[in-house]
Parts: sequence; C-alpha cells; structure tokens
Amino acid sequence: MPAYLVRGDDPALVAQATHRLIEQLVGDRDPSLVVEEFPATAELDAGAVVDACTTPPFLVDRRVVVVRDAGRLGSADAGRLVAALADPLPAIALVLVAGGGTVPQALVKAVGEVVDTAVRAGKDRTRWVTEQVHRGPVRLDPRAVQRLDAHLGEDLGRLAGLLETLAAAYGAGATVGVDELEPFLGAAGSVPPWELTDAIDAGDAAAALRTLQRMMSAGGRAALEVLAILHRHFSQLLQLDGADVTTPEDAAALLAVRSPFVAKKALAQARQLGGERTAQAILYLADADLDVRGRSGLPPEAVLEVLVARLSRLARVRSAARSGRR
Repeated sequence: MPAYLVRGDDPALVAQATHRLIEQLVGDRDPSLVVEEFPATAELDAGAVVDACTTPPFLVDRRVVVVRDAGRLGSADAGRLVAALADPLPAIALVLVAGGGTVPQALVKAVGEVVDTAVRAGKDRTRWVTEQVHRGPVRLDPRAVQRLDAHLGEDLGRLAGLLETLAAAYGAGATVGVDELEPFLGAAGSVPPWELTDAIDAGDAAAALRTLQRMMSAGGRAALEVLAILHRHFSQLLQLDGADVTTPEDAAALLAVRSPFVAKKALAQARQLGGERTAQAILYLADADLDVRGRSGLPPEAVLEVLVARLSRLARVRSAARSGRR
C-alpha cells in the first residue's frame, strides 16, 4: 500500500500539493468511487481509517484514503495504522495531510513518501517561484517573474491561483510581461521578519518602513509581535557585544541558534553597531513598548514607524562615522 505524508508551513501549499497527489493516485477513475476522505472538520474515527485501509475496494480497483489534519491521531491510533502499513493491501493508498497537531513519529517513519511543501527563504524561495512559473499555464518574462516574487513575499499559496487567472485572461501559453501582470497582483503579500531587521541593519529607513507596513497589513502581525521580533534581534546583538566570540559557530552557540549563517550576520552587525548604539536601541524598544501599550496615545502603527526610523538611523549614523574614519 503506497502511503504518503504531505506537510509544510503554508496551509495553501499543503492543500495544493495534496490535491495534485490525489489526482495522480485517482488517475482517470471516478473520484466519488475511489476517494474516501476523513476531513479536518469532522471528529476523527481512527478505527474507521484503519478499516478503510484494510478492507479491499468494492466495484473499483483502487481506494485512496485521505486523512486531513493527521496530527489529530494519537500514539495508540498511529500504532494501529503502522500495523496496517506493515501488511498493506496493494489496491489502497493512504494520504496523510499534516495539521491539527504533530503527526506521531512512528507514523511518519512508516509512510513510503513524504511530500514536503516547505519553501526556504532567500535564493531558494526565488528559485522555487521561478520553477513554479515555468511549470505553469503561462510564460512570464524575467522582469515579470522578479516583480511577482517580490510582490508575493511569504504568501506563496497565491501563486497557483494567480497563474491560472493570467491563463484565463491571456490564454494558455501566453507570454506575460510586467505591464500585463500588474493589474492582477492585488495587495502585496507578507514578508519574513528578517527582511525588516536586514533593512534596519543596513540603515535603509525607507525599505524598513515599507517592510513594516507589509508585515502589519498583509502579514497581519500585531504591534507587540513586531516589537518582540525587534527586541529579540537587538538582544542578540547585546549578547554578542563584548563577548569572547570570534567565529559564527561560537556566536551560534552563545545565541542558541541553529544556523551559523544567522549567527554570522548578528556577529557582523554587533561589531558594526557597537555597544553604545546597541544599548540605545534597547532603550528605544523599551520606550516603544510603553507607547504601544497606551502611554503616548499614538496609534501602535505610528509608534512602530517612529521606532523603525530611529533604529535605522542608528545603523546609518554608525556606518557613516566608520566610513569617515577610514
């Protein structure tokens, strides 16, 4: 029995990958006769799932059992499914869709294939967008792909629907440029937190403010959540200031982060900003926290805009001073 686990960070991408997988497994058969689904909205009956996996299909040559929010399965239920997978019926396929909690590890190990829809940041994300566009129903010129990548941000689940919309408007196989793409983009998608901290560290107040607006509008992040992101970033710089740390690996150990790349960036910025300005940034954050909670009477969005501008200026002034000394 082929068994699959579909998982990822973006529910839209997980849903799209699940849809494609089910289509492949069903083939040209009637889905109403082949697919037996246990939806996320219903109470999960693990016994019924096991029965579906261990009973031969009737009137058709295949059954596809789909379990949404498979994290709802407890360890005992997972054990029963693992036993079923150990002695499978060849005419039955099981599709587990992550969600609703953590899928028991024993069940993850028992499936034959894991479909991971997670998309990493940076160049990997840009490469993924480019690959999806190349497989899509229309062709986008390089400038249009770049514009689309920047616009979507973290909201990659919108990509498939947008490509289908472009195909409906211009025809399958049409080449779409930036001017043809622009009317269909809609609101800009959210962006990851590191785009905000990178812009601040570069002293680019305009880019940092644009990123802040996208995080709070498209991303739906609350003011206190943004403050927490910024506080964590500058607290790491404060930890590194004066510490006996010389390598990214040492910095990663001190900060308790997994990625030496992230630690290397933090170490470079800590050295660039210096202890005095890092301490000033912490004071700015403390003031902003009180203002967001009502001390100043300003809207939280305005408080954060002032904060981001101040933090960006700290980095910019420090960079200018260092350049002047050289």
